[in-house]
Amino acid sequence: MLKFKGYECSVCGKAYAPDEVTYTCPADGGNLDVILDYGAISQTSRPPDFQTSPDFSMWRYLPLLPVGDPGHPGTPLRRVGWTPLYRPPRLEAELGLKQLWLKDESTNPTASFKDRASALLVARSAEVGAEVIITASSGNAGAALAGMAAATGQEAVILVPKTAPKPKVAQLRVYGAQVLLVDGNYDAAFDLTIEAASEFGWYCRNTGYNPFTAEGKKTAGLEIWEQVLLKRNLSKPLCVFVSVGDGNIIAGIHKAFKDLHALGWLERMPRLFGVQAEGAAAVANAFAAGVEDIQPVAAHTLADSISVDLPRDGLRALRAATQTDGAYLTVTDDDILAAIRSLGQVGVFVEPAAAAAYAGLTKAARSGQVQPDDPCLALLTGAGLKDTQAAIRAAGDAPIIAPDLTALKECLKI
Repeated sequence: MLKFKGYECSVCGKAYAPDEVTYTCPADGGNLDVILDYGAISQTSRPPDFQTSPDFSMWRYLPLLPVGDPGHPGTPLRRVGWTPLYRPPRLEAELGLKQLWLKDESTNPTASFKDRASALLVARSAEVGAEVIITASSGNAGAALAGMAAATGQEAVILVPKTAPKPKVAQLRVYGAQVLLVDGNYDAAFDLTIEAASEFGWYCRNTGYNPFTAEGKKTAGLEIWEQVLLKRNLSKPLCVFVSVGDGNIIAGIHKAFKDLHALGWLERMPRLFGVQAEGAAAVANAFAAGVEDIQPVAAHTLADSISVDLPRDGLRALRAATQTDGAYLTVTDDDILAAIRSLGQVGVFVEPAAAAAYAGLTKAARSGQVQPDDPCLALLTGAGLKDTQAAIRAAGDAPIIAPDLTALKECLKI
């Protein structure tokens, strides 16, 4: 594939040919960046080609992806991406912002952002002839892989911490994947999948380990470029708020903008703001200390999708902020629950990890970290039905009344 040149280690900078390595840098274990042939791409593609594309999915960006056409027309695999943007005037007024967008990833086939990486990894696994694809997941990545595998007939094995929300586990089991609950946390499940992939020759989808995951996730950044940056003449850089667990989503968004800049299609880089829960803030801690040495934490937060001890893509996640004049913020679980309520009141229902991004944006706006004329976008990564217990906590109990008009009037104070 001419557009896919190879890999470069994010730590030592060593380059590898496409067939030299599969996952991480053999020299130091660093995550690998996929290197594209920008010259070849620019000879065959231009921004207007994407703007006139009839393919309203992530596959409209196939010229910028390191895989060929994935096939499987008419399946959920081909409906991933091109998620909607909302412009909520009430939230703009509450935060004192002139321009605010919400990008809602819950419209993906399995209702989360993770479909983007899973769709691309399923396509890649077919290209390399893998019989089985395996991943570790706290829920969403597993459901995404299970759904994309089901759509294409791929066999999938998914290891999930036993503490994962039951609705998420049920979803990936319904898709027919082999699901095993691990008596340990996400990091333990992650390590076991790597061992299993090596032992059995399976293809490992793990986020922050397989370099193609960031390539799938970058498609959201490409959509932000097309949906916001190409359509609006912004006077200031766009501020993009992303919840961060293992770090691969914000790294993928950054990769999109770097690719576009290298192609000469993006003049001004958006500012990337990573948002972590206070109880799972390994990357934010490094940012605050001004170092790139990311130390593990004992993660604890109701936002299970970003509850990670040691972010596997932490370095690239950190650089996404430091290299774009962005920042890292931390939010409490109460902040996250409040964000679920705020978003719900404008018709957007999200899970805790998704709400964390908006909680971070709220904190930045109220503290002056972003100014009223800074255009802002919050990436909302998953649907509220992914974690019904958190939704119940956020909503509180509804009042119970007698079945008569007097009781109704009294309750509603009419």
